[in-house]
Amino acid sequence: MTRGPLPLRGWLASGAVFAAFLALWWTASNGGWISRVFLPTPEATWASLAEGLGAEGELLAFTGATVARMLQGWLLASVAGVALGALIGTSAAARAYLQPTLEFIRPLPASALLPLAISIFGLSGNMVLSVVAFGAMWPVLLATVHGFAAVEPRLKEVAACLQLSRRAFVWKVGLPNALPDILAGMRLSMTVSLIVAVVGEMIASQPGLGQAILLAARSFRASELFAGIVLLGLIGFASNAMLALAEKNLLKWQAP
Repeated sequence: MTRGPLPLRGWLASGAVFAAFLALWWTASNGGWISRVFLPTPEATWASLAEGLGAEGELLAFTGATVARMLQGWLLASVAGVALGALIGTSAAARAYLQPTLEFIRPLPASALLPLAISIFGLSGNMVLSVVAFGAMWPVLLATVHGFAAVEPRLKEVAACLQLSRRAFVWKVGLPNALPDILAGMRLSMTVSLIVAVVGEMIASQPGLGQAILLAARSFRASELFAGIVLLGLIGFASNAMLALAEKNLLKWQAP
C-alpha cells in the first residue's frame, strides 16, 4: 500500500523542478539579466518551435533526419557490439589478447575521428553514420563482454555436462545472463548516438537538427537555436523512456 504514492510524488517533484527552471529562464530573459540576442524568452522559443513544426516549417523534416540517423547508427552499434561482445566475453583467451587494444581505443572521442571518416567517406551521410555507429558501439560492446564474462562458473559446468555447443551456450545461458548489462549499455549507446549524430551533422553539413542549430547560431536567431535544443532534449527523453519500458518488459523474469 505504501508504493502507490511514490511514483506520483516523483512526477510532482520533477514537475516542480521543471516549473522552477522555466520560471528562472523567464525571469532571466524578460528581466534583462542576459540579452535576448543570446537568451530568448520561453514564449519566443515556443513560437519558433510551433512555426518550425508547422506545415511550412523545416524543423519536422530536420528532426526526422536526425532521428533516422541516430536510430540507424544505434542499431548498427547494437548488433556489432553484442556480436563482438559475445565472441570476446565467452573466451578468456580473446579477452586477454584484446583487452589492452579495447582499452586503448575505447577512450577515443568519436568526434575526434571525424577527420579520418571524412577522408574515407567524404562529407556524406555515410560518413556521419559510420562515426555514429563507432561511437555508440562501445557501451554495448563493453557491457556485453562484462555480462558474458560474469556468467556463474557453475552454469558453465552444467553446460559442459550437458555438452552444449558454444552457440547453444551463448543463446541459452550467456545471453540471458548478460541481458541486463546489454540493455543498460544500449540505453547509454542511444544517448551517445544522438550526440554524435548532431555533431556530425554540424561538421558535415548534413540535413538535421545539428545543421539547423548551427545555422541559427551563426545568424543570431536565438529562438530557433533554442527550439532545436528543446527538440533534442525531447528526443533524448522519449528514446530513454521507451528503452526503459522495453527493459522493464524484457526483464520481468528477474522480478522476485
